[in-house]
Amino acid sequence: MSEFLLPYAVKTAQQARSAAARIRRRVQRITTVPTVGTTVRPRPMLVPVHLSVLGGRTLNVAIPLRGSDEDVAGARLELVRGAERMSTPLVRERHGADGTLLTATVTLRHGDGPQGRSAAPDHGRPSSMVLRGGLWRFSAALVHDDGRETRVDLAAVERRVSEGPTVSHPPCPYSGAVFRLMRSVNGRALLKVSGPAQHAELVDFDLRWDRVTVRGRLLGRRQPAQRFSAEVRRRGTGRTIAAETVWDGDRFTFDLPLAAITRGQRTERTWDAYLTAGRTRLKVARRLTDVRHPKRVFRTPYRIVALEGGSLVRVHAYVTPAGALAVACADFTADAPADVTADATTADSTADEDA
Repeated sequence: MSEFLLPYAVKTAQQARSAAARIRRRVQRITTVPTVGTTVRPRPMLVPVHLSVLGGRTLNVAIPLRGSDEDVAGARLELVRGAERMSTPLVRERHGADGTLLTATVTLRHGDGPQGRSAAPDHGRPSSMVLRGGLWRFSAALVHDDGRETRVDLAAVERRVSEGPTVSHPPCPYSGAVFRLMRSVNGRALLKVSGPAQHAELVDFDLRWDRVTVRGRLLGRRQPAQRFSAEVRRRGTGRTIAAETVWDGDRFTFDLPLAAITRGQRTERTWDAYLTAGRTRLKVARRLTDVRHPKRVFRTPYRIVALEGGSLVRVHAYVTPAGALAVACADFTADAPADVTADATTADSTADEDA
């Protein structure tokens, strides 16, 4: 190797080692959670037949009852975080010819959000649990016929990585919180509760013959919702156009300013929708979903929209691969000569894939 190429080879090797280290740390964070062994007294563990969080908020658990615990009169599932303890009854069911399962189905709610504050923060209910952010440990309390009570921890179940149409850990579709099953370094089952990030959630948009109306919700806000206003931003130029925003609590509605963004412009350009308040800019996007590839699923047609001035614009409002709302439009009745170029189309297409 020549002396001219040697520095480039060394730099490439360093970058490869750094990338491998980052991937290794990310995999470790996904599959393990560090715990301090001295803070939790070792207990026997039961391996659940089933342990999952479905739909981003429904906890399902099925625990096999050991042969030595046939005298169990009652049981409850507990989630423990420091001094906090949330519980719900476990139902006894027959499993197979001789087996017995302890099962529970619980709705999870985030305790730091508005839904969590509306419920009692210190008591679990049979149908729901209100959990604050952090790591919660699974355990089962078994009450025997003679009044004795024993506790066992739940072991983490094996997870299979899937590249199917849905993601493994979707957020709660109502609060935006994430309830994610994890495992500790000693194999115990944990539930990681993460509160919703500040986000402008796209609920839906109406494609009408004279306008495009966008509806959404503001989640995890750190300032009053009325301080936010909607705007569209053109890709590649940074040009912004404000849109009149109507608020109903944390829900917002606005019409895309099609007349302003297509005035005299026969070239199709792409614009992204945002909520802004001062220096805070939130992209309007559909993130509270378990769909892995939003653009492939949430497909929308092109629409010819007639504006008040009499012009006709070709509009394509759609969801990008990252779930963000975008609109590509052009006024094909403008008097200006058409200036559609391959470069402009390619630039917008490339930006769409990166959004």
